[in-house]
Amino acid sequence: MVCIGMIPFQNKTSVTFCYRFRLKALTVSLKALKLAGVHGVAVEVWWGIVERFCPLEFKWSLYEELFRLVSEAGLKLHVALCFHSNMHLFGGKGGIDLPLWIREIGDVNKDIYYRDKNGFSNNDYLTLGVDQLPLFGGRTAVQCYEDFMLSFSTKFEPYFGNVIEEIGVGLGPSGELRYPAHPYGDGRWKFPGIGEFQCHDKYMMDDLMAVASQEGKPQWGSRDPPSAGCYNSFPSGVPFFEKGHDSFLSDYGRFFLEWYSGKLICHADAILAKAADVLRRGQQEEKSSVMLVAKIGGIYWWYKTSSHPAELTAGYYNTALRDGYDPVASVLSRHGAALHIPCLDMADCETPEKYLCSPEGLLRQIHDVSKKRTIQVTGRNTSERFDQMGLRQIRENCVQPNGETVRSFTFFRLNEKIFRVENWNNFVPFIRQMSADV
Repeated sequence: MVCIGMIPFQNKTSVTFCYRFRLKALTVSLKALKLAGVHGVAVEVWWGIVERFCPLEFKWSLYEELFRLVSEAGLKLHVALCFHSNMHLFGGKGGIDLPLWIREIGDVNKDIYYRDKNGFSNNDYLTLGVDQLPLFGGRTAVQCYEDFMLSFSTKFEPYFGNVIEEIGVGLGPSGELRYPAHPYGDGRWKFPGIGEFQCHDKYMMDDLMAVASQEGKPQWGSRDPPSAGCYNSFPSGVPFFEKGHDSFLSDYGRFFLEWYSGKLICHADAILAKAADVLRRGQQEEKSSVMLVAKIGGIYWWYKTSSHPAELTAGYYNTALRDGYDPVASVLSRHGAALHIPCLDMADCETPEKYLCSPEGLLRQIHDVSKKRTIQVTGRNTSERFDQMGLRQIRENCVQPNGETVRSFTFFRLNEKIFRVENWNNFVPFIRQMSADV
């Protein structure tokens, strides 16, 4: 099945949906997509819109109207519950921020956000260090996410199964289960930098020190690896990502990476457990079910190196000697969740060879581990492509040589470019071919 991604927009004075279309035009566009063979639309439901002003005050009216339009057009819904901000994509002048009351807490306590070794914080998502700490009006971060999911389920339960087919749960920056190791838009990082470890908020550092002390190595708990380079380093010449004393292969390296990646897995486990429970309660009397979905990042640069440094800083303990995606797939399998990955439009031959990229290798690894853990795979394109070569690459990545396919594919995003004649003439055959394949 093929869906089209949509995105809401928040300006400085009000919250509104901006699809580059007026309401009537949006209705016409949805009908055109339906006639073209599109299965449904993917909609991001933002914490910073619904619970914007006060804790536990949920305002769903905008989404009620949108869901009604989609349903009346005969399309299905894939919903992504977003607990992050996308302000960095707009240079701070637009986009959707975290709820106002969260930001007020963050103004006083910046350690509720991820921080790097230089003390810079990333305000796009709460650090997993506060998952179980009652810092938000007596609630923990996980309880805040759970209350939001419960309110969503209560409001839109009648759509479950018949209109809403998938619900993705945000687990980190851009909704993906990862650390913000490659911050985009603020000048700290640019492709193909290896990124930096993000564990210097006081809550994660306290946990690291406690775990290191339990191991009898308190000296390992004072900071992240000291020889791991900086955001825009290349792996060559960075001691931690090469072989030698205190590298990723050392006892210290294994200890730190197991802790760092393990915290991310525990974070996913806690939130997905709540999400799965909410969905079970909302579907007890429903014959058709809703698929729970979790996103991961598509960290494909330096994939062909031994250490996979860009993946390590993002929280995936994936190296030439270790499958870092198996623990991710395992926790998703435990909660009946599908795995969603970007990069489905990418080919190795279109990436810079000198940066040892392999989006195709990453996708093969994801498919293999998903098959091993018996979980479904869904995905999307990373770049907007309407050319025949790009659309052909999407099909090839969605349909494996052995006949296995992704469960669903989301084309990002719905805008006026889709309906330009030259793009529409490529897009409609692509949709129909994909609908037959997937």
